Amino acid sequence: MLFESTRQTSPAATVEEAIAAGLAPDGGLYVPQELPVLDIVRFDGVQTLPDVATRLLAPFFDGSTLAPALGAICSEAFDFPVPVVPFDDSTDVLELFHGPTAAFKDVGARFLAACMSRLPRADGRELTVLVATSGDTGAAVAAAFHGRPGLRVVILYPDGRVSARQAHQLGCFGGNVHALRVAGRFDDCQRMAKAALGDAWLNSQVPLTSANSISLGRLLPQMTYYAQASLTHWRATGMRINLVIPTGNLGNALAALWARAMGLPIGDVRLACNANRTLPDFFAGGAYRPREAVATLANAMDVGAPSNFERLMSLSHGRVEEARLAGFAEAVDDTEIADVIGRHAARYLFCPHTATAMKIRERMAQAGDRRRWTIVATAHPAKFDTVVEPLAARVVPVPHALAAMLERPSHAEPMAAEDAALREWLLQPSMASTASVLRTRPILGKMDSTAN
Repeated sequence: MLFESTRQTSPAATVEEAIAAGLAPDGGLYVPQELPVLDIVRFDGVQTLPDVATRLLAPFFDGSTLAPALGAICSEAFDFPVPVVPFDDSTDVLELFHGPTAAFKDVGARFLAACMSRLPRADGRELTVLVATSGDTGAAVAAAFHGRPGLRVVILYPDGRVSARQAHQLGCFGGNVHALRVAGRFDDCQRMAKAALGDAWLNSQVPLTSANSISLGRLLPQMTYYAQASLTHWRATGMRINLVIPTGNLGNALAALWARAMGLPIGDVRLACNANRTLPDFFAGGAYRPREAVATLANAMDVGAPSNFERLMSLSHGRVEEARLAGFAEAVDDTEIADVIGRHAARYLFCPHTATAMKIRERMAQAGDRRRWTIVATAHPAKFDTVVEPLAARVVPVPHALAAMLERPSHAEPMAAEDAALREWLLQPSMASTASVLRTRPILGKMDSTAN
């Protein structure tokens, strides 16, 4: 299988080349030239996430140097559960936060790291994995790549626009992981990363790749939990699973749309956005208009220019009306997020992002939709304690893996929101400023760390 750029002016690439590059030379995102279509019977007798993933992803890796190791890669990456738990008579919750950094990003990051560590580099030079994060991606990538030889991780995050625990996670690794706190928004971080990845001369001096959802190696594995959940639902009910997915940069939702296009039993897909209305306005019939992101309680979704929109249009063959038929997006404001968290706290603790999905589910029920829906829980509420605990009126137990990270010291370096500033830092990493490094003490203290 070959992969092409969404902008269609770069040569086609193998899966190894697409994963290693992250971004296509023309600045586009890699997509398969044609999505394979799989019959559901292909998954007969296949139950576990690693086995479903191996079967689902095999066509993308067929004939590649990674193909013989695909089973081992999936077993290494997917070593934590992704359960579907009932919420009420018509709503289930797909919990994606049981990985090491308590967010769904662990799935894609661990798969990407397992692939990257197996890809040989002809010149033997260190490869820098560049990632822009609105909160959760950076920590997942840092955890997945930490300590892997020949790989360096550079994380860009918007200073003051992620939760305290998210920021602490980003800077607690050290070693081959560097955290840069950018004086701007997530969209600035994303622009800076794309500019660096698209700079051919810079890449000749400092080999770069991406670990954002623009990376094919992040997006492909995210299809796997939708495949497993849909197959389990199909076997139990004979019906397709309907999904409500919290959406920022569109990667997680696009993975569900790709899985559906491949033949998995997925029905309707709804996108739950926060007050950033780029996608809701588009799906409501307006022009696609990127804009500056606004800060919300669901900070990891504070995205005004979702990168994966290019892949959505590619899936829809460039036809706007077809893209709008792929799903439907609605906005949820902070007042509604807070209401959902507080109102359901006795039954289920939602993180602010998952709360947007729950609100969309409630709107559909109020409008008379009696179908069963599965909402996607993207992060553990303990990562957002300063938001969730006052609304829930109780302490949120901290998962063990997250507790261990919060007990480490953390540090991050300041960075101007300028492409040139990142370029200079990458070219002279040993000369990057250390005089004004932000250092924090462990922030967990004596909190309860008994949650799973």
